[in-house]
Amino acid sequence: MPDTTRILAIDQGTTSTRAVMFDATGQPLAVSQKPLQQIYPADGWVEHNPEEIWTAVVDVCRTVIAKTGGPENIAAIGITNQRETTVVWDKRTGKPVMNAIVWQDRRGAARCADLKQKGHEQTIQDKTGLLLDSYFSATKIEWVLNTIDGARAAAKGGHLAFGTIDTFLLWRLTGGQAHATDATNASRTMLCNIHTGSWDTDLLALFSIPKSMLPDIRDTAGSFGQTDPGILGAEIPICGIVGDQQGALVGQACFAPGMIKSTYGTGCFVLAHTGAKALKSRNRMLTTIAYQIGGRITYALEGSIFNAGTVIQWLRDNMKMIEHAEDSEALAASLDSPEGKDENAGQVVLVPAFTGLGAPHWDPHARGAILGLTRDTGVAEVVRAGLESVCFQTADLLNALRQDGIPAPFALRVDGGMAANAWLLQFLADICDVPVERPSYGETTVLGAAFLAGLGRGVYSSLDEVKTAWHLGSRATPTMKPARRTALLENWRKGVERVKTQP
Repeated sequence: MPDTTRILAIDQGTTSTRAVMFDATGQPLAVSQKPLQQIYPADGWVEHNPEEIWTAVVDVCRTVIAKTGGPENIAAIGITNQRETTVVWDKRTGKPVMNAIVWQDRRGAARCADLKQKGHEQTIQDKTGLLLDSYFSATKIEWVLNTIDGARAAAKGGHLAFGTIDTFLLWRLTGGQAHATDATNASRTMLCNIHTGSWDTDLLALFSIPKSMLPDIRDTAGSFGQTDPGILGAEIPICGIVGDQQGALVGQACFAPGMIKSTYGTGCFVLAHTGAKALKSRNRMLTTIAYQIGGRITYALEGSIFNAGTVIQWLRDNMKMIEHAEDSEALAASLDSPEGKDENAGQVVLVPAFTGLGAPHWDPHARGAILGLTRDTGVAEVVRAGLESVCFQTADLLNALRQDGIPAPFALRVDGGMAANAWLLQFLADICDVPVERPSYGETTVLGAAFLAGLGRGVYSSLDEVKTAWHLGSRATPTMKPARRTALLENWRKGVERVKTQP
């Protein structure tokens, strides 16, 4: 490939839609981003407008293409996306039958409780690596078919298509020619047998979902078709699709078993590479597909924290304690004494269970709390407790991974918006007792999509070549005394027990 080779990567996330044009060395050339409206029809329900997503994707792609001289030198397109979010559309018109149901949505919780009571959870976990939870796509599809007028009849007639966001975008970009997804996104639907890499007939029957609705499952890097030339100005090969957290794993070059990345965005997602083995967790972590290349499946263990960046958003927008998210760093640092960490810091505990607790607790009914308040407590203490809560939750996930047989990594590679906070990264290193590495280019999710598209197109010959494009930006090493670490974690875990649903 010539030096002018470019890769267009689309990152369709929970709160925004972005496109980045990369050169063949993984350096960004242009970026365009648009915010995404959140729709809350009822308590615990979260939706997105698929047409808004589509319009934004086309706009940001056209913008970066215009900034970089046109589509002629684009070798490939890669797509990364918010996972589990469910779109159902009519194949005849291409129109969604309703809004997309977002991964955060809890409307399927009662259905999951019913299936659990009937004894289906173990079978689902054995086949999919997932816990029985409305977080995943299956109950969302079932709800659409059971609730939207005419939907089930249309599905039985073969007229409806399901897709996570990647699949919906692929369908639109190819002018309806490709109805496909990759193995990582398929593994998050609760309908895919991750051991065979195919849709599971028994699970489809359990949720009464016709197989005709489902996309083809393909390699994460490979051919997904070409864009309709009327959309982006040329027929451009789409050669990589990956769920956002697996995209970050690739963007962080975590290609060896035991390597771990942690992404701090709306939520926090820790993925540990486990190689060719689908390791079953004893601590309610999720077994998922990390990527599939050349027909070979690579696995990961994942822990999901529902609230990370949302903690700072809440402190800013709801509590008005800070004006800008960046202010949290200075406030937290203001409690550090010249001699080191203030020994009173950490007494205030903020448990951000705004939408329940994720791994390893999986308690959807837990709710948040601030504990340890005194007359001396001020804004700085609460803001610091919010930052600490993200690190404490990460420590709980790493502890669960260690109990599952994954040793402490040589470093925890971090990314996402919160990774710009140097105080947070130092506290993370201290409380997890592991070095924390931040890459020089922090948008690793979209970078991973670009790497995979380049791999699928032949811009890169192997993952080893991709690995050389990762560069260290900064490194935080642990300095906290063990006794202090133990005391802080014990205080945090007492707080968690206070908010969990009592049996």
